[in-house]
Amino acid sequence: MVQSKTYDAIIIGAGQAGGPLSTALAGAGWKTALIEQEHVGGTCVNEGCTPTKTMVASARVAYLARRAADYGVQTGPVSIDMTIVRKRKRNIVERFRSGSQRRIEQAVGLDLLRGRVHFTGVKTLEVALNDGETRQINARTIFINAGARPSTLDLPGIEQVEVLNSTTIMELDMVPEHLLIIGGGYVGLEFGQMFRRFGSKVSIIQRGAHLLAHEDNDVADEVVAILREDGIEILLETVPVHIEQQPGKQIQLAVRTPEGERLLQGSHLLMAAGRTPNTDLLNLPASGIETNKRGAIRVNERLETNVPDIYALGDIKGGPAFTHISYDDFRIIRTNLLEHGNTTIHDRLVPYTVYIDPQLGRVGLSETEAREQGRQIRVAKMPMSHVARALETDEPRGFMKAVVDAQNGQILGCAILGIEGGEIMSALELAMMGKLPYTTLRDAVFAHPTLMEALNNLFTSLEP
Repeated sequence: MVQSKTYDAIIIGAGQAGGPLSTALAGAGWKTALIEQEHVGGTCVNEGCTPTKTMVASARVAYLARRAADYGVQTGPVSIDMTIVRKRKRNIVERFRSGSQRRIEQAVGLDLLRGRVHFTGVKTLEVALNDGETRQINARTIFINAGARPSTLDLPGIEQVEVLNSTTIMELDMVPEHLLIIGGGYVGLEFGQMFRRFGSKVSIIQRGAHLLAHEDNDVADEVVAILREDGIEILLETVPVHIEQQPGKQIQLAVRTPEGERLLQGSHLLMAAGRTPNTDLLNLPASGIETNKRGAIRVNERLETNVPDIYALGDIKGGPAFTHISYDDFRIIRTNLLEHGNTTIHDRLVPYTVYIDPQLGRVGLSETEAREQGRQIRVAKMPMSHVARALETDEPRGFMKAVVDAQNGQILGCAILGIEGGEIMSALELAMMGKLPYTTLRDAVFAHPTLMEALNNLFTSLEP
């Protein structure tokens, strides 16, 4: 017999928005159901930020060990045990996941339902629980935080090839001999450099003329230079046309380059060509919820869908697919529904860090975006080789770049490609939030020697 139950709120997905929202609503007295098919914590904890950055840290240790002689330290040959790298990654993921799950399970008034869910009506859903039971549930308010998954590529021959994605590649127990990567975005670059440092030969295939399509060309070009210096093959304006693999054999990937067709051979293939919203799994037509042409749920500035009292949070609504944006979506909902506030996503700063080495920290407008908007700007730019702390640590690659409003001197955005670029970017974001003019950072007294003090010289470069 199918059970039916009514809630005040139903949350689909226990990601970085859904998890904290569920405990907040339950704590406010809402009778709440949280539905999760796989793991509490969402992509970030289980397949995204936490495991990848843990493995990036292991790769950096290997990189520094090979560079030990540069610092006057003598070491022996460097070898990689991927089973230990993987175990360390799994242990940290489990620690983070179990902590989140424990908080949810201990919350009063909150039911955690494990299984697959789809809409059967506007506010009704059917849950196929993992234990085989089926439940019909409904609520006056519904929140969708069901995330996205790695996209596939319609490439002739792909069905015959064992393809890795951003999740499965982290479960390898050996270092690939030659890793082919389709996609030159954040995921492809982080895994490409990581496995190059583990010892793989790496080739990155990018359809566009630049890596990191949303960055300024000078930033993207510098990233290419850094990765090529690390021994990674970068193929730009290159389109995959066919792929094949015989059992136990090398992968053969035919590509079309500006110079003509070329055949690449590799031991493993990583598909890093974007992510697909999980909307197709939810039977949204039954609810009347609208999506855009990419399949993402349409929302307004208050995260409301076209159906009253149904909201979408995190990656499933499209836009910036970052953990901190998903969590801020939760805070907006909490403020508006529980604290009777009136917050929106309008003009929300979207900081992010690409965890290549050196890091790329970005926030606000790029130079390209500012010029496209017709703004009067000034651009401050300085190589990291002019930063004392970067030279002292022998990490001088990259540059710092800031976009400044020419009329009021306020910082509009920055790209920090350099050692701890994400941390320096965060300091500039604070200045932007406080609407400080660039002269405040130019004239500030920072401790010496720190990376932050480089902001003195960066903004001095704007002076005549």
